[in-house]
Amino acid sequence: MKSGSTDPNRLVLYELLDGIAILTLDNSGRRNALSMEMLTAFKEHLERIEGDPAVRAVVLRAEGPVFSAGHDLRELQSANEESATRIFALCTEVMEAIRLLPQPVIAQVQGLATAAGCQLVASCDIAVASEEATFATPGVKIGLFCTTPGVALARSVPSKKAMEMLLTGTPISAQEALQHGLVSSVVPAEELEERSMELARQVAAASSHIVAIGKRAFYEQLELDRPAAYQAAQRVMVRNLRAHDAKEGIDAFLNKREPKWTDS
Repeated sequence: MKSGSTDPNRLVLYELLDGIAILTLDNSGRRNALSMEMLTAFKEHLERIEGDPAVRAVVLRAEGPVFSAGHDLRELQSANEESATRIFALCTEVMEAIRLLPQPVIAQVQGLATAAGCQLVASCDIAVASEEATFATPGVKIGLFCTTPGVALARSVPSKKAMEMLLTGTPISAQEALQHGLVSSVVPAEELEERSMELARQVAAASSHIVAIGKRAFYEQLELDRPAAYQAAQRVMVRNLRAHDAKEGIDAFLNKREPKWTDS
């Protein structure tokens, strides 16, 4: 059963399909640039999804040949210090909202993802790319180093590869992005949507409560050294074990039946 609604300004479309929220960047005429207007719409959708128990996974996709070209350069060109601060702050809020969202977010990358568009891919939990997709942080070429995109990039790929991308602005292929960990998998263009939705369905089949616990703990332990990470992870495992869905899942496995999640 399919239901959904469209954002009034048509920059970010929303659709709910069997527990999977599909967000579509829909400004292909401007290369899906992350303007203030688009970022605002994006953030509003994420806030709504966060509080919606009907949403168990999110797929982020884009219309047109470009996934996202990053910030709207015309908007940046006319920005003073105050408005520029607002633009970059809002972009950071959106990227962090993806990381903090209880539901996993899967990027479905069909084409070019540059600058903050590449940052957007790096900020998602999983990224599936078409063989035709490319990725770049080319700000250095126009005198605006991709410093904020570098935050997410450096947490997805090895630091030397991140610096190569940031210092040269040279695009990398989908296969190279896969090799260095920027994306999770690469598929032929005609299989991109089905592969993304297949992953989303797998995520949606699990207990959303347990998934939320795991996602949050994963990002928290990344910021810790190994002993501290294990200590934090142990505490989460104990708390997780006490959850109703953990008891249900273990019992279902031992008794060879399908679990019935209550998401608690």
